[in-house]
Amino acid sequence: MPENSPDRAGGHPRSRDFAPPIRIPAGLVLLVGPPASGKTSFVRALVERRQVEAEAVVSSDAIRAELFGAVAGAPDSDAADAADARIFEERDRRIVARLAAGRSVIAESTNVTPQARERLIALARRFDAPVTVLRFAPDVADLLQQYTERGRTDLTAADIRAYEAVMSRDAGVDRLRSEGAAAVHDVPGRRQSVTPAEAAARFVWG
Repeated sequence: MPENSPDRAGGHPRSRDFAPPIRIPAGLVLLVGPPASGKTSFVRALVERRQVEAEAVVSSDAIRAELFGAVAGAPDSDAADAADARIFEERDRRIVARLAAGRSVIAESTNVTPQARERLIALARRFDAPVTVLRFAPDVADLLQQYTERGRTDLTAADIRAYEAVMSRDAGVDRLRSEGAAAVHDVPGRRQSVTPAEAAARFVWG
């Protein structure tokens, strides 16, 4: 089949099948993208394909659920700040444990602001671990569609738009490299007619 011919099953170009896999070195992997951009589906595919072990994924949302259950938020700002502090402390502990052992760890959270990334990159520097950034940057229309399909109640459409604006302003490739990323890769998604499993297959973990 020619490289750019349609896929017989779905009618989409399959040139992505011919791209060599991207190797991710052992170290810190930062997922950067707004809510509903496909980060969780991507890491779930990595685990299901046995490319990474489940313990390699450190999710702020998962830690929040572990510590506080299904409650959407704390009742007041002081309690919310205390909850966030506990979540970040536990997240950092898990990341440090894997980096200290020379193992890969995937930080799954939005990480669209420089402040959020700074704390994580500092952890990697303590262990001379390379930082790889995987960007999830769908356009606003795709973000809003995915947000609607998932029926999220913790965010509004306005929140999604705001996250996307911050991503566009503060998470460009040059900015991420200047902050300390050794490599930055864009993860394809709906806009490229790529499923999470297909996106996961593009990466080899070492």
